[in-house]
Amino acid sequence: MSWTLLVGLVLISGIALFTSISRRADLVRMEDRLRKHERAVRQGSANAQLQHPVIDLSRCLGCGTCVAVCPEDNVLELVHGQAMVVNGARCEGISACERECPVGAITVTLANLAKRTDIPALSEELEAVGTPGLFLAGEVTAHALIKTAIDHGVTVGAEVARRVAAANGDGNGNGHSDGVLDLVVVGAGPAGLACSLEAKRHGLRFVTLDREFGPGGTVARYPRRKLVLTRPVELPLHGRLDRDSYSKEELIEIWRGVVEKEQLPIRYGEVFSGLERDAAGHFVVHTETGSHTARNVCLAIGRRGIPRELGVPGEGLAKVTHSLVDAHSYQHRRILVVGGGDSAVEAAMALAEQPGNRVTLSYRKAAFFRIRGRTEKRLAKSLELGKIELVFRSRVLAIGEETVELEVDRTRDDREWTERMTLQNDDVFVMAGGVLPFELLERSGVSFDPALRRSTESLVEEGTGLTRALAAGFVLSLVALIWAGWHWDYYWLEDVERPAHLKHDLLRPSKGAGLWLGGVSLAMIGLNLAYLLRRSPRFEFSFGSLRLWMTSHVATGILAFLCATLHAAMSPRNTVGGHAYWALAALLVTGAIGRYFYAYVPRAANGRELELSEVRARLARMAESRDASERRFHERAQTDVLALIESRQWRGRFVGRIVALFGARRDLTRVLTRLAARGARQGISDDQVQATLSLARRAHRTALMAAHYEDLRGVLGSWRYLHRWIAALMVLLVAVHVFYALVYGESSSAGGYR
Repeated sequence: MSWTLLVGLVLISGIALFTSISRRADLVRMEDRLRKHERAVRQGSANAQLQHPVIDLSRCLGCGTCVAVCPEDNVLELVHGQAMVVNGARCEGISACERECPVGAITVTLANLAKRTDIPALSEELEAVGTPGLFLAGEVTAHALIKTAIDHGVTVGAEVARRVAAANGDGNGNGHSDGVLDLVVVGAGPAGLACSLEAKRHGLRFVTLDREFGPGGTVARYPRRKLVLTRPVELPLHGRLDRDSYSKEELIEIWRGVVEKEQLPIRYGEVFSGLERDAAGHFVVHTETGSHTARNVCLAIGRRGIPRELGVPGEGLAKVTHSLVDAHSYQHRRILVVGGGDSAVEAAMALAEQPGNRVTLSYRKAAFFRIRGRTEKRLAKSLELGKIELVFRSRVLAIGEETVELEVDRTRDDREWTERMTLQNDDVFVMAGGVLPFELLERSGVSFDPALRRSTESLVEEGTGLTRALAAGFVLSLVALIWAGWHWDYYWLEDVERPAHLKHDLLRPSKGAGLWLGGVSLAMIGLNLAYLLRRSPRFEFSFGSLRLWMTSHVATGILAFLCATLHAAMSPRNTVGGHAYWALAALLVTGAIGRYFYAYVPRAANGRELELSEVRARLARMAESRDASERRFHERAQTDVLALIESRQWRGRFVGRIVALFGARRDLTRVLTRLAARGARQGISDDQVQATLSLARRAHRTALMAAHYEDLRGVLGSWRYLHRWIAALMVLLVAVHVFYALVYGESSSAGGYR
């Protein structure tokens, strides 16, 4: 007994110590993730410019699959056991998180679609609303992903082919002989090339126009060796591109080969200037060198339009350019790069790697918020090595033959001032984005009116799916009950009376239907455990969608238990098989509790966290007052309140926070009294003081509730370990039971789960 107690004490204390350390590390990780989210909110990168994920917290299980499959860092993170959008501006719109979420809790959509006036109004066929025959494809539709652009091009090409065939009445595109083209494609980027290939596949008469002198569109203007994420895609008439990424040069080479092989009618160097309808209702597409007449037009011109200019003296000098194609051409140069996006940062790093270059990167904001995670890491390394000089909050004032004048905002000890910098300079790269071609598109018949867009259902919480799961469980249980009721005359007998019954060979565990039910139960257990392999990132096992596997995980768990019940002939005994049966029952119960009750607590904690973010944002806005005394008061109030929140939410312990419930009011009162006295001394109006104190109370209360929900989640987290240990015990018992049955077979009077 003493040995047992000693070993038990060591095990219990060891588990408790491990749990405490693990729990503290988890809190540190969550604190760091929330700090990143707060920083993204301040920088304006929390929300995406185009596509971004929306998370249904009522369904999110906290499995972390979305975080694992996202190709970008810090777009999604797990906070309070559920996914949170930390840096939405980095979302590339690949939608891997949406596809892989096992419970459908993530939707990747366009941000603020109901209010935005920079997204065209299109039909499901990508046709401009109000202008029949005019289609848009690719980045101009506000979808920047290359795969999406290719899909758009194929969709437009197929739709035009369908309409031409319907108009001809002969199923092909050769019915017209009036010299009017079936289609004009504007742009030879991914969308334009895909549309052209699809048009040729259907035998359409078409021409493709592009302002550049080679295929690729925006991709062709990327820096050398830039990696282009594509996901596996398929080009008409060419086939599948199986790799996940290609360098710019590799992708352009593939496209050039396709253009040459298929002899696509591409006319380079033609700059699109607009279109109109002629008297016959056909489109007349104008370029700077001519015009083309067609029944349908596909605009695949991107969103960048013409490069954005700074509007400063000297911008027209020959040393100023708006793109970088080959950094190797610039060596031993003094270079200024202006911009804060991926293109600007990548150009600066590429130039800094060349011999003898001195590179300065100027950005008008206080921090980067649109660059990708891997770009940010490379930039940090370049800065550490001193290859790049970074100047935030700076603006170009003038560009001279050998110099550049910058204006820089400085801040120190609550003082703000502006100073001028003069840089010795040989080359200037202005990468401040492009002027979107909205005016050109509107003149061509494209509307950006939100009221004309297809109505989309608002994204609302869909619930945990408990009703559907209960319905499935009810149906399966009802079927099992009907089976048991059909054979009630056998199942109702005592065990000793069953061998004499006519149905004994059919229903007993070791023979007939009873044995088959045991086999089905075993198969369901195997499928149920295979879900763990599909979900784990450690295994290259990706058959079927994770959502389907999650649904089957629930269904196979219920079905395994019901089949085991009938396999045991409704009478499990005190044997290894019987113990396996009860372990399976316990596994089913703990799994159900873990799936539905455990999901409620992190959802509540994240809801409080979102509320707290709102309060922090309001405190920050109050601290932006133009009056110096009011600004100092609000900044001090913000500091005191956030310090109080910090001590309650992260720095305490579970027991300490329980005790803090009684002392929290005292601490809050002390802070509020100090703030009120400071406001009176500084002459702050009573209304502003009271508004600040009200926000402080709300912030403190919300932080305390979030902390307590997080503590409760930590306690409930042990439930999953219980579920897993029961699963391990059940598998062991089932294995022993199967071994026992195979070895002893008919000689076992217990049989099955009996």
